[in-house]
Amino acid sequence: MIKKKQLMEWEAYPSELDLTLADQKVLSLAKKHLEYSYSPYSRFKVGTGLLLDNGAFIGGSNQENASYPLCLCAERVALAAAASVHPNIPVRTLAVTIQHADKMIGEPAMPCGACRQVICEVEQKQQQGIRIITQGMKGEVYIFESGLSILPLAFDASFLL
Repeated sequence: MIKKKQLMEWEAYPSELDLTLADQKVLSLAKKHLEYSYSPYSRFKVGTGLLLDNGAFIGGSNQENASYPLCLCAERVALAAAASVHPNIPVRTLAVTIQHADKMIGEPAMPCGACRQVICEVEQKQQQGIRIITQGMKGEVYIFESGLSILPLAFDASFLL
């Protein structure tokens, strides 16, 4: 038997004020899109901001449904909007932030497993990684270099083709 290990690596910043101006702008867009969240059941808002290679910014927010499997995550809403409005323009950066009506969440919230899979698919399609910025309601900001860095051993098209 051979044991193998996968390590996760990211940058941590004390606050958004320690980020570059471009990163601050995309995170600010994610925070703005918290306002557009439709989350009456969980009261857990998620906002996403994207920066595309052409300089365009796209936002997204989670959209809940009484039938929970039909909910749409903010990350997938924004990625689909970007693909529709700016087809074939790579996504450079994706920022995610959260807000809960009932409690303070200070640590960064990561994209769910389905969103991680979709991020990796977009990376493969565009043949370029997507930087991922995450922050909770306050405090530290994490930056990951790509979707693959948050979904090690990802399932991709190479298994199907």
